[in-house]
Amino acid sequence: MRAEHDTNGTGEAGGTGTAGPADGTGGTGRPGARAAGGTDRAAVGAAAGAPARAVAKSRRFPAVTQDTARPEGAGRAIPGAVSTPARQWPMLSVLAATAVGLLTTAMGHPRVGCLVIGVALIGAAVLRRALPSVGMLAVRSRFTDMVTYGVLGVAITLLALVMEPKPVLHLPFLETAVRFTVR
Repeated sequence: MRAEHDTNGTGEAGGTGTAGPADGTGGTGRPGARAAGGTDRAAVGAAAGAPARAVAKSRRFPAVTQDTARPEGAGRAIPGAVSTPARQWPMLSVLAATAVGLLTTAMGHPRVGCLVIGVALIGAAVLRRALPSVGMLAVRSRFTDMVTYGVLGVAITLLALVMEPKPVLHLPFLETAVRFTVR
């Protein structure tokens, strides 16, 4: 026997006593669909003698985001009983070292300032690898953060070492590249 569709908006189907088709879809084609009255049609169908189907939860991301995921960096480096700045000490130490490097550069010592900034970023990569929780220093996955901080830190440090005048490190290919691009 096939049940009729809900015509009066009460969840009752035309006086037959069932809430929807016997397949457990509730008349919508979706398992577990809710009736207008708020009752689960699959549950009503199971109570009426129809077999209930279990719906397996998908591991895929939903097509439409329902909620925001908690970022990895939202964790704390120290438990919540400590004040907020102390909990974020890894990020604050990298920011403080970078600020010192920027101030040193502004005071007329660009090589030293860039070296401090490069070492701060290399330190961020080391902190990200060594500590289980680094607070807001964690932006993406651990591997991505380590590679990003490390590559930027090494690049800035190398640029500081080959900076003119009187470079500390002589790289012939870099001199050729600079000569080619500047001339």
